[in-house]
Amino acid sequence: MDLVRDKIRFKHYSYSTERTYVHWIKHYIFFHNKKHPVEMGKYEIETFLTKLATKDKVSPTTKNQAFSALLFLYKEVLGVDMSQWNIQALRAQERKHIPVVLTKEEVKSVLQNIPMEYSLVVHLMYGCGLRMLGLIRYMFGIQSR
Repeated sequence: MDLVRDKIRFKHYSYSTERTYVHWIKHYIFFHNKKHPVEMGKYEIETFLTKLATKDKVSPTTKNQAFSALLFLYKEVLGVDMSQWNIQALRAQERKHIPVVLTKEEVKSVLQNIPMEYSLVVHLMYGCGLRMLGLIRYMFGIQSR
């Protein structure tokens, strides 16, 4: 796992990507009874990803995240050429996500009913399209790793 972390940091990936990749790689190894990834291959990856889609019922994006972590492990860390593997795993069902969009009147009503001590911050967030975490990081000078 130290090699994985070193390679991620060398490539300047974000800290959250590091945490996510390490999580999925550990999950993969433990799923196969702590077998070393060098001893595994296409079949084990397909089995793991299919299990995520069927038994764990993870979202397609989560499954893609796990798959990306395994690709990183094999290609970048272990130096395995996976181009001929043609990995076939049962795909998780795509979920239809319809975003909720407020009307101009609803936005105006929300902004008018914000308590005075939060008004500036909420207007700033809305006007700049900031997410809560982005605003917090900006306000407190927190750098993402």
